[in-house]
Amino acid sequence: MPALLRASSRREQQANTLRAAYLPWTSKQQSSSRMKAFAACVTAVAALDCASAFVAPVVTSSFASSSLSRTSARSRAPGVLRMSSAVSTDAKVAALQECKKELAGMIDKTNSHPIMIRLAWHDAGTYNKDSTEGWPRQGGANGSIRFEPEINHGANAGLTTALKLLTPIKKKFEEVGWADLMQLASATAVEVAGGPAIDMKYGRKDAVAPEDCVDEGSLPAGNKPFPDADNAQDHLRNVFYRMGFGDEGIVALSGAHTLGRAFKDRSGEGAESTKFTSGDHVARGDGKAGYGRKGGSSWTEKWLKFDNSYYATVPDEASDPELLKLGTDKSLFDDEGFLPFAQKYRDSEEAFFEDYKKAHKQLAELGVEWEVEGGISI
Repeated sequence: MPALLRASSRREQQANTLRAAYLPWTSKQQSSSRMKAFAACVTAVAALDCASAFVAPVVTSSFASSSLSRTSARSRAPGVLRMSSAVSTDAKVAALQECKKELAGMIDKTNSHPIMIRLAWHDAGTYNKDSTEGWPRQGGANGSIRFEPEINHGANAGLTTALKLLTPIKKKFEEVGWADLMQLASATAVEVAGGPAIDMKYGRKDAVAPEDCVDEGSLPAGNKPFPDADNAQDHLRNVFYRMGFGDEGIVALSGAHTLGRAFKDRSGEGAESTKFTSGDHVARGDGKAGYGRKGGSSWTEKWLKFDNSYYATVPDEASDPELLKLGTDKSLFDDEGFLPFAQKYRDSEEAFFEDYKKAHKQLAELGVEWEVEGGISI
């Protein structure tokens, strides 16, 4: 057989092998865009004679399990196509776009907007810009929160609920890493609740083992006693300056308290239930019923709507006494450095959204190592 025909036959065999490996995994996934993206990958592999570069999707039985060794997992992320960068990026973008649609439906159905944001923030908020340990032990958005002991840290109480909600989606989109999935869910939750679209990058490398987790104590508290300061404003600055934020970012990110509630069994803050969280009150911005778990104390009346009402409620002495106001919330209007930003966001939702988008993106990309240099956009 001529050499050219032998090479062509070999490439076709490689392409068929890829199809055989991939199609059973996608039998329950009918997304035409994802299938088209993979078809393009198969064609490219056959043409380039690089079938050995394909890494088959790794299906795990739980959010913390992995069959990869620490070394091999560090060298390649599970479920990522290691072909030419252009082909793998196209496939990843298609998967992320489909994953976002799936997340939007799940979040809207379960009213899990607040806990998705909290999960992603607590994963990323461990970052220490002054750490000499390097990735992933310097913290940041690397997915390490899915492992013990980090998920059991006091500040992360209740977040296993978020991981359980995400696990079926992770199994469906194995090429999307845990770090990306958490941050995508958070950004999607903001958008579904009526907030701005967050134009962040994707392609984060995942932490792969419990020893990648940071030590406890890096996340902010809401009330005294603070572990590192005598007052709320100093505590906030200690925590967020460590991540690389300034006063504007601190105040903008605090506005996410427009969503969600505090529960005594998680943070020790808030009431068992209020008129706004007992189950009868409409908390969504679209007027639909739905809560998720009942109880707790909310910062705002419409605590499933992303807007600037938090900044109006906190300084208002005439606001309903059943609304939550922590020491860190009040400090935004008591501190001279925070006050101009808090007033700005109270007076203009547009200004709040603009600054919030920047701060959220910064937080979601803290401490990240990218699979593709500079990350990818969707």
